[in-house]
Amino acid sequence: MPVHELLDRQDDAAPADVIPVAARTWSRAKRILIVLSAAIVLIAWAWWLIGRPMSERPARRSTEAPTVVRLGTVSRGDMPVTLEGLGTVTALSTVVIKTQISGKLTEVGFKEGQSLKKGDFLAQIDPRPYQAALDQAKGQLARDEALLAAAKIDLARYEKLITQDSIARQQVDTQRALVLQDEAIVRSDKANVENATLNLNYCRILSPSEGRVGLRLVDPGNYVQASDPNGIAIITQMQPISVIFTVPQDAIPQFIKKLRAGETLAVLAFNRSNSAQLATGSLTTVDNQIDTTTGTVKLRASFANEGETLFPNQFVNVKLIVDTLKEATIAPAAAIQVGAPGSYVYVANANATASVRPIKVGPGNGDGVAVLEGLAVGDKVVVDGVDRLRDGAKIRLAEAVGRNPDQSGKASGDAVPQPRQRQQRSPVRSPSGAGP
Repeated sequence: MPVHELLDRQDDAAPADVIPVAARTWSRAKRILIVLSAAIVLIAWAWWLIGRPMSERPARRSTEAPTVVRLGTVSRGDMPVTLEGLGTVTALSTVVIKTQISGKLTEVGFKEGQSLKKGDFLAQIDPRPYQAALDQAKGQLARDEALLAAAKIDLARYEKLITQDSIARQQVDTQRALVLQDEAIVRSDKANVENATLNLNYCRILSPSEGRVGLRLVDPGNYVQASDPNGIAIITQMQPISVIFTVPQDAIPQFIKKLRAGETLAVLAFNRSNSAQLATGSLTTVDNQIDTTTGTVKLRASFANEGETLFPNQFVNVKLIVDTLKEATIAPAAAIQVGAPGSYVYVANANATASVRPIKVGPGNGDGVAVLEGLAVGDKVVVDGVDRLRDGAKIRLAEAVGRNPDQSGKASGDAVPQPRQRQQRSPVRSPSGAGP
């Protein structure tokens, strides 16, 4: 085909391709105009709705639903003033049982965890080598005592002869020196006998104190020595036991005068979570210096530990009772709130509303807080549901909600009884699979 004919065909087809593009552009513009018109209408309607008079607006409910709360009662009682600290249980006596001689361990006379008294049998080391050494020392002592006796007889004879001028004085002096020499040898032999007897006694190991024995560290049949680092067992005194704890140095004036005056200050020991009391004891002594790195001072408290609830090296929370407020006004600890006005509580009024009342708090414990100002005995304070309250809000007791059948029915989901549907029974088939 000639080239000029192809060019003519392309010129004729060009307008047909431009028409769809223009149509698409016009359709897109129409959609944009429609969206803008709808937005203008919505803005105008919202402006008109906001600008209406207040009387034409929907009225807001003037009453709000009462808040469900629980109440506590302000009471009167004694409130202890305490100092809290972290302590470590420390045994008053810890003894590592070690052998004082070397030998074979032939017998162990205790059970692991057994409570021992002073003098109880613990272990036995082979005594035969030490018995032989004792017998040898006794034999040497008997021999030297006989020599001493003979020397004394000769000395008495020489002293008699010297009075008759029958022997030389030098011989008498020599015999007297020999007697003194034999006496020294006898004293040395007696010391050897005592040493051998002591070594023989060391073969039988007895408990040096009362307490509970721990796990056995050496089994029978092993060769033990005095240089062994671990020993045979460890005896720890459990009753009584002590707790060493620390308090800030600024708290020392609160108890030091009473302690020096001989007063007994009670100490309470709690578990690590501070949820259960383990034992009750008394303050024994205060350390003689303050730790400059922490600014605290160490105190030791003694506990009878009759139930053995305290174990050595156990970490406990300690409360030292330094004073007691008599006949104090006590509010539940859950009712105390802290905010912009300071410490405050929500007090339940007679018209089923709650009002904010600022208070001045004193010392407290886990359950209650002493209130110095702001509350009276018998006041009802909110202890649960405080986070949903405001001053003057209506309240409703949780117990009353539980007794309300409408509330309980809605909560349980069975307020509207549902009709029971009859269930169709399927025919019972015989064991053979045939119909009835």
